[in-house]
Amino acid sequence: MLGIELATAAFLPAALVALLAGILSFLSPCVLPIVPPYLAYMTGVGVNGLKARERSAVLPALFFVLGLSTVFLIMGFAASAFGRAFLQYQDVLAKIAGVVVVVMGLHFLRVIRIPFLDHEARIDTGEQGGGALGAYLLGLAFAFGWTPCIGPQLGMILSLAATGGEMSRGTALLAVYALGLGIPFLLAAIFINRAIGLMNRIKPWLHVIERAMGLLLLVVGAMLLTGAFSAFSYWLLETFPGLAMLG
Repeated sequence: MLGIELATAAFLPAALVALLAGILSFLSPCVLPIVPPYLAYMTGVGVNGLKARERSAVLPALFFVLGLSTVFLIMGFAASAFGRAFLQYQDVLAKIAGVVVVVMGLHFLRVIRIPFLDHEARIDTGEQGGGALGAYLLGLAFAFGWTPCIGPQLGMILSLAATGGEMSRGTALLAVYALGLGIPFLLAAIFINRAIGLMNRIKPWLHVIERAMGLLLLVVGAMLLTGAFSAFSYWLLETFPGLAMLG
């Protein structure tokens, strides 16, 4: 029973990290600037048309989020299955994952540069704009095509999923990450005029957001390397015994 309780406690901080990583991914320099053009493409109108409310972007945005969530859930399941297959090597996997995440954090902080992570392999979905199917396909393409760009954040969550040992929890972590990335898209579609104004005000701070993502990666990488996630999970169980009932 302790293993189940510990896994439950370990999921909570990991889920918080996944949610924060998703939000920071949305605010990253390679995602935030393309939000208005994406919403315009999905609705089949220009950005000015969005501002004038010629057509609602909410339904296409919802299908876009469903598309990217589909890919992330599959990734989470695959990472969890991999971790479960090599369960006896969980400690080694955690340390390898920790090193990788730390390196990605140093990339965000510009201590080192990894050229591959400075590019995105965009996938053309064809003339599918203006409909739910096109938006869903665009979500799939976004999840695949922007993987190099959001790779450090996504890699961190996949590492947590692979070292968790439970496929359901690993898949849930990627679902939380998809929510963190997808909900801002939906909010931008609902409040399009305010969202565009807010995005313009955020743009000068994108470098600060990038550094914040780097710091988060460094912290999570260090926790994976030192086993601090397990220690923190024990502390949660001792401090909040009710968590044991959630397992």
